Amino acid sequence: MASGPTTYWDYIKVEELLALQTGLEDDEAALSNDEIMFIVVHQIDELWFKLAIRELVSVRDLFAQEHVREQSLATAVRGIRRAALLFQQAAGHFALMETLTTRDYLAFRDKLSPASGFQSAQMREIEIIMGLGEAERLPLGHETYQQALRYPDGSGSPASRRVERRLHDRPSLREAIEAWLHRTPIDGSVPDGPDDAARVTAFIDAFLAAQRDEINEIKTRAMDNALTEQDRERLDKRYQGELAAARSWLEARDVEVGDDESRRAYRSRVRAALVFIESYRELPLLAWPREVIDAIVALEQAFTIFRQRHARMVERVIGRRTGTGGSAGVAYLDQTALAYRVFSDVWATRTVLLRRAVLPPLRHPERYGFADADE
Repeated sequence: MASGPTTYWDYIKVEELLALQTGLEDDEAALSNDEIMFIVVHQIDELWFKLAIRELVSVRDLFAQEHVREQSLATAVRGIRRAALLFQQAAGHFALMETLTTRDYLAFRDKLSPASGFQSAQMREIEIIMGLGEAERLPLGHETYQQALRYPDGSGSPASRRVERRLHDRPSLREAIEAWLHRTPIDGSVPDGPDDAARVTAFIDAFLAAQRDEINEIKTRAMDNALTEQDRERLDKRYQGELAAARSWLEARDVEVGDDESRRAYRSRVRAALVFIESYRELPLLAWPREVIDAIVALEQAFTIFRQRHARMVERVIGRRTGTGGSAGVAYLDQTALAYRVFSDVWATRTVLLRRAVLPPLRHPERYGFADADE
């Protein structure tokens, strides 16, 4: 530790930072302003990713506890929303990158080959922490993402070792939050309570009955305004399909059970918890859980927009040519923006929610109020 008063430049390591923009040269004077900007933007992105990883791990660790105290949910929400804001900041850098013309970029692009942004280990870490499964990944081309992180001779690199460590860092944020949701009291019932399965089923049935009445009313009005019999048949089929899809989703009929029926029951209870929290969010003990869910939506939305914004920047600067690392370039980036959804159940909940006036009444609303001071 340096003696004497602390200076800004020592604390921030300003001189060390400013010496890191040389690229493949010994002296940054050999680089154009365009290349220096390209390097700086990516370095800043990696610093944002570092902060996002720290926030996501802290939130994951909080939800990985066997008992998550209600008082700690505000801290979790702050961490999730900070990570979302970090992705927004990173996405904003693409406007600066777009000041590069195609010719400007091509002047130094060959230096990068076969390097690629696909080799950002921290980007892969973020995906792993959030809960993107290995089977959900899209193929880059002839190699896997793990192979792309190794040195050209196949040996391990700091990037590959970083990601390998993260793969063993369980649970993911999605797994931890789903375990927390699974423990949510639904209509006063908890997973290890008596007749919990029956009580959760009763809640689902009551909710779906309310949804059926609501959709049938909407369908009646829509069919009254239909111009032809074909229109009425189309509307009837569409609304009936919406009802069937809601039941299938809440009962987790899309989950393959194999020899383990509990997988479907687990997923169904997680989804019921999401609907329960969103529907009765005014109850005191559900207010912060609902904030958690909304923050998760904001997080994944920001990450998705980052991917989409990246794709449009690349297309604007270099079109749809093959990426420096041999990927399909823009086409690959567009695919990941569509396919890499981690919290799909949280998003799907929006499709089945009802307005407050038609929700079925709760059996035990008193269990979701604040405890008395002397309790």
